[in-house]
Amino acid sequence: MTKPRVLIISPAAAGSNNGNWQTAWRWSRMLHPHYDTTIAQDWAGEPFDVMLALHARRSAEAIAYWARARGVDADCPGLAVVLTGTDLYRDIQTDASAQASLAYAQRLVVLQDCAPQALPQPLRAKARVIFQSVTARKPVAKTLRHVRAVVVGHLRDEKSPRTVFAAARLLKHAPGVFIDHIGEALDHALGLEAQACAAECPQYRWLGGLPHAATRRRIQSAHVLVHPSRMEGGAHVVMEAVCSGTPVLASRIDGNIGMLGADYSGYFALGDAHGMADALLRFRAQEPGAVSMACAFYQHLQSQCNQRAPWFTPANEQSALHQLVRELLQPHPFNEIRHQHASA
Repeated sequence: MTKPRVLIISPAAAGSNNGNWQTAWRWSRMLHPHYDTTIAQDWAGEPFDVMLALHARRSAEAIAYWARARGVDADCPGLAVVLTGTDLYRDIQTDASAQASLAYAQRLVVLQDCAPQALPQPLRAKARVIFQSVTARKPVAKTLRHVRAVVVGHLRDEKSPRTVFAAARLLKHAPGVFIDHIGEALDHALGLEAQACAAECPQYRWLGGLPHAATRRRIQSAHVLVHPSRMEGGAHVVMEAVCSGTPVLASRIDGNIGMLGADYSGYFALGDAHGMADALLRFRAQEPGAVSMACAFYQHLQSQCNQRAPWFTPANEQSALHQLVRELLQPHPFNEIRHQHASA
């Protein structure tokens, strides 16, 4: 029996090592062997039963082509559009191609619990929440001599790196608090600011871009992941920390609340460098230059993260993904009409 063919559109190529590509690759593996999957950056009209298009704006051309090929302008059979943070919290507000992608889709896939509320009310019934996943890692022993925070995100405005720079300067004279910042300088000016911060603040290090495996090891060995983003569709690094036994401090934005829960205790206000710095200081023990892994704040955040970790298991993501594809393959009036015409 011929397996249904699923096309995954990813704006990013394999070499980019970003979230879009990682999601596309992981989903292709999760759908195998029940489906014949292909990852591509566009669609040239080849026969597929389902298209999963990552990014409403950047994949808009392929999405529109799929709909035009089926002669519809809304709720196109077999089409799911996966929405990123920039889609939800920026592009669909103003970009006509992103807005068209929302209309074309039969299903809109979002990656955290708060995301459906960012959609126009008439489109929310199309939304399906699929939490992404990571493989769990065993927590590792961490030094008691200092607090090591890690920030993971390319240097661009959406990740709010200036909040990190400002917090590092506030902590310049605080003993025992160190910040490692991982990410390429997608904005040249921000790269220069990171270099200046590192020169001024010895406890801050900008490590540039690192391979994914090396980044995961640093998350695993850090005392805390700090995630100060302005907009997020469902940050992979938050899951990687939660599933490695590393607590998270995060900006209080919908993209983070939808991952960690409304009652999570590790939030600081967006852009609040003082709040970020104060939260890091709470990880220290009373004696200068030491960290108490038994402190109530650390234990509380770790407990909350442990409770959230089952949401991010591969089995949970795979089950939701297969349910989505089954929905997209259900008989649709358009398909029935096409079959009748072919039989005439």
